[in-house]
Amino acid sequence: MAKLDFDILAQSGRARRGRLTTRKGVVETPTFMPVGTVGSVKSLTPGEVSDLGAGIILGNTYHLLLRPGVDLVAEMGGLHRFMGGWTGSILTDSGGFQVFSLASRRVVTEEGVSFRSHLDGALMELTPEKAMDAQTLLGSDILMALDECPPPDADREYAEKALLRDARWAKRAKSALRPESGALFGIVQGGMYKDLRAQSAELICELDLPGHSLGGLSVGEPKETMLEVIDATQPLMPRKKPLYLMGVGAPEDLINCVGLGVDMFDCVLPTRMARTGTMLTKDGRLNLRNARFARDSRPIEEDCGCPACRNYSRAYLRHLFAARELLAYRLGTLHNLYFTLNLMARIRQAIENDNYAAFAREALDRLSRGEHRAAADDQ
Repeated sequence: MAKLDFDILAQSGRARRGRLTTRKGVVETPTFMPVGTVGSVKSLTPGEVSDLGAGIILGNTYHLLLRPGVDLVAEMGGLHRFMGGWTGSILTDSGGFQVFSLASRRVVTEEGVSFRSHLDGALMELTPEKAMDAQTLLGSDILMALDECPPPDADREYAEKALLRDARWAKRAKSALRPESGALFGIVQGGMYKDLRAQSAELICELDLPGHSLGGLSVGEPKETMLEVIDATQPLMPRKKPLYLMGVGAPEDLINCVGLGVDMFDCVLPTRMARTGTMLTKDGRLNLRNARFARDSRPIEEDCGCPACRNYSRAYLRHLFAARELLAYRLGTLHNLYFTLNLMARIRQAIENDNYAAFAREALDRLSRGEHRAAADDQ
């Protein structure tokens, strides 16, 4: 298994400013990982994603297994090279989230998970060992252990049964690693039950893996519940190892969860919202499809340095979205990823300055006031 180093450079309350060193290079934390599900951050080139400030992206093992196939990717030199020379790090999920999202197409046993492909219905089996083999063939720098993500309303019996199996799967995954494999992260589950989360954390941490993640959150539960679970679980995790919160990327969630001690995030929210015309700003979300922007000559955000804001008006962008021009999706994605990655840079600076609590209060208050104003304007 590849070596992974994590150094904590500064702390402000529970918020940590760190530096993660993978075999591909340095990732400044707290960090946000743009999602490149099938080896592409939608509408952008790897160079553009790097220029926006991303040092690590996420790929989806399940989708890459189906198409084009991990053997083909390996034949082409691994996912970094296959993408056209992505020089940063890559984290791949295990395919375990599809256990949750494709519930009608799968069967879970002690051995692993059997799926029906969403592409052609073909039967596909994923075990802890096969998940490691697939991610190793992809050339992932950080691998995720196969797990089951319980639904937010799962009862205690279901959640406990799943977390105990997850721990056994994580042990099998560790045993299946090869010398050329990347660094393995375990996943803490347990549903919305704090005591089960503690049980899962103890079992996963016993494996002494290079890093850990919190799974099964931001899957439909109230935000308050998510924050309560993180608040209770984070202190149980090893301080000197990175903590990754899976599937979270709304600005307010990033701010709150960094304050609870989380180091790494990923989410499709910035790119998905961009394709609907919803732009992220310091003053909340802006729906560029709204008629009130038809003659608005301002950029999306006045002090933003992204290519969209440097060169184009809200009026022009609204026109592109109304006309369903592909340029709209590219420019929107450039802005939303720039905003999110810039937010993480501001967060890191606030931690270094040891004023994270004040930064978070001001940023969250501004987001909230902006959302209220936007709601009133849209009525």
